[in-house]
Amino acid sequence: MELALKPEDEAFRQEVRDFIAEHLTEDLRTNAAIQASVRTDPETAGTWARRLGEKGWLAYNWPKEMGGPGWNVLQRYIFESECAAVGAPLINSMGYRMIGPLIAKFGTEEQKNFYLPRITRHDDSWCQGYSEPGAGSDLASLQTRAVSDGDDYIINGTKIWTTGAHYANRCFCLVRTSTEGKKQEGITFVLIDMDTPGIEVQPILMLSGDHELNQVFFDNVRIPKSNRIGEENQGWTVAKYLLEFERGGVSYTPGLKASLSSIREIANIERSDTGERLIDEADFKQALAKLEVEVMAAEFTEKKQMTDLARGKNPGAKSSITKLLGSEVGQRVAELKMKAVAHYALPFMPESRVPGNNVEFPGPQYALTTTAAYLNGRASTIYAGSSEVQRTILAKQVLEL
Repeated sequence: MELALKPEDEAFRQEVRDFIAEHLTEDLRTNAAIQASVRTDPETAGTWARRLGEKGWLAYNWPKEMGGPGWNVLQRYIFESECAAVGAPLINSMGYRMIGPLIAKFGTEEQKNFYLPRITRHDDSWCQGYSEPGAGSDLASLQTRAVSDGDDYIINGTKIWTTGAHYANRCFCLVRTSTEGKKQEGITFVLIDMDTPGIEVQPILMLSGDHELNQVFFDNVRIPKSNRIGEENQGWTVAKYLLEFERGGVSYTPGLKASLSSIREIANIERSDTGERLIDEADFKQALAKLEVEVMAAEFTEKKQMTDLARGKNPGAKSSITKLLGSEVGQRVAELKMKAVAHYALPFMPESRVPGNNVEFPGPQYALTTTAAYLNGRASTIYAGSSEVQRTILAKQVLEL
């Protein structure tokens, strides 16, 4: 694993920095900085996504034959790091990171030709219809039914914790098409237009006050079978491929390193109970150093997986390591930032984090999103497979216990 950047990598990093400096305007930075959700608001994030799309960089993880820039894994990591360092808007990545690679592998030529170019331009916003009230971590227990009716399916049921469904125009969804055999064998993977009659979206507010999640109801929703990805009743195989990208296709450490840098800046300003700078207080200094070591270990783990990817290896079950480290270390980073801002973490004013608001937060700007990010992040060890699920996968499929 080569850690030092070569001259051509340094040149690429400068190209990324130049693009960001020109196209990431102050209003986009400001709107991104005041939000604590896993995504920036759709208008801000959509603007940034379309600018990346015009450059050909939105689907930065795609090869050229799919319509991407064809970057290697190190270039992707450099791009992610530079975006995180400057606080670029967090884009809905379900299109280019999840459903796009899946369509490229399992989709028909017609599906590839239609959907992939749209994803590279951010013409669509996607949401994921997986979890249900009785099928979260045990996803194979899902009950949303799709009944065959000629060339169509008629779908009835509900999905929950559906991130971004209130503004998404497309959904990739798991439905049950058979009750025979093992429960994994009767699942089918379909694409759904969110404006199809019979779909109702109800909001679920986070502890932070953000509207990020939803419950989606399907009442006799008719979709064409041409929206199916893969064969009928083979959706579990398709879904497992996608989950590898959800859990391991993202680099967590660029964001974690940016958060640690923010904490260090705060600790140079805030004072401890004894009046000394927080950065000089022994217990805080030790906690910060411990987290820096954990983030460094997570970064090296990610880079080891990057090396495998560069050699053409699929991360497979090992992607659970990245997800496990990223979510759990991320929670500890959020906890330390709460300690750093101290009493400024108390005001609960979600309206102050709405773009264009005129509500003044009673504290420094660096404390504005701290509590909301902490509360929002409590879900990170649950979504995309809980930490318990990740450990079970690693025990069975990696350690072979």
